[in-house]
This record gives sequence, structure tokens and C-alpha cells, in this order.
Amino acid sequence: MLKYLLPVPLAIVLLLTACAPQEAPTLAPAEVEGTAIAAAWTIVAMTQLAVPTATPVPPTETPSPTPLPTFTPFPLPTLGLSIPTATPKGVAGACDGIMNIAEAGPKSNIRVENESGGTATFSLYLGKPNAFGQCGFVPGLSPLSKNSSMIVSIPKGEYFAYALIAYPNGSSGNASGYINNRGGDNHTFVVKIKKEVIVVP
Repeated sequence: MLKYLLPVPLAIVLLLTACAPQEAPTLAPAEVEGTAIAAAWTIVAMTQLAVPTATPVPPTETPSPTPLPTFTPFPLPTLGLSIPTATPKGVAGACDGIMNIAEAGPKSNIRVENESGGTATFSLYLGKPNAFGQCGFVPGLSPLSKNSSMIVSIPKGEYFAYALIAYPNGSSGNASGYINNRGGDNHTFVVKIKKEVIVVP
């Protein structure tokens, strides 16, 4: 009978052991170390996320010196002279401006008559220096209306004469020729502006 009694208490002990509250499992030292390291790295990562990012400061523009205002000249008034399209005889460059009439030596009068049939803008050009070293355009010649005339005093020399003609119907033309005011000429001579030519009869 004793043989049957021993297994019963053993079964009760086993049953009680199985139903008893379990003790918390203990971690191995390596597992504890790994958990601590993981927790530390998590804290470091969270700290890095909390640090504000350094926003670069935009560069400031270096002020440059303000340029000084520039002088813009006013346009020069036009003289009403028409530059000839043909190249007159003579020296280019030195004679491209207005002639200095006061220093150009003795003068003779010419009577310019407009027989072109329109309004003529007349110009005279001395293409090479005369005996007094003067050349260029004769200043102060005003346009001539149809069938009108004017008297002009010009220094001695051979001139290229040019006229731009504006006709009443709105069309235009030009006339040109040469005028030789010789040293011995002391009388008033006539210069006629025709439709296509300027002549000294």
C-alpha cells in the first residue's frame, strides 16, 4: 500500500509547482548589456533630433560704389545744309566743317537764282584750302523759294554747289555743279539752280 501512496504526494507536489506563481526570468549579462546600449543609442538619436539645425545665414550683398551720373549732351541743331551725295573734288577730312569766312581772304558776290520749280536748299563747299588756308562749307545759306534769289559774298576758290529741291507736289530732286570764284573776279556773277544742274551762264 505504501507503494501506491508515494506517487500521489508526488503528483500533488508537481501540480502545486506547476500552478504556483512563476518567478520572473532573469536575463543573461550579455542581454542586459545589449539592452542598455540600445537604450543609450535611442536617447542619443532623440537628442540629435531635438537639436535645431543650423540654417546658413544668407550672404549679404556687398555694396558697390554708386556710379556718378553721366553727362548726356543735347543734340546739336541742324544747320539746314544738305551734304552732297557726290564726292566733290579736293581734300577730305580737313575741309569737312564750316569755313571760317572771316579768315578766308578777299570775297566776291554771287547772285543765286532758283529756277528749279521748287524750294531749293542750297549749299557751297570749298573742297581744298584756298590761298588763306580756309576750306569747308559756306555758312548761313537759307533755302530759296521758287523763282527767288539771294546775293552771297564768298571767298575766292572753286566750289562744289549742291541743292536739294522740294517740289510743290511732294516729290524731291537735286542739282549740282561747280562755281569758280577766281582771284580777278570782282563783279557779281549769276548762279542758276535748274532742275538737275547748277550753272554759271
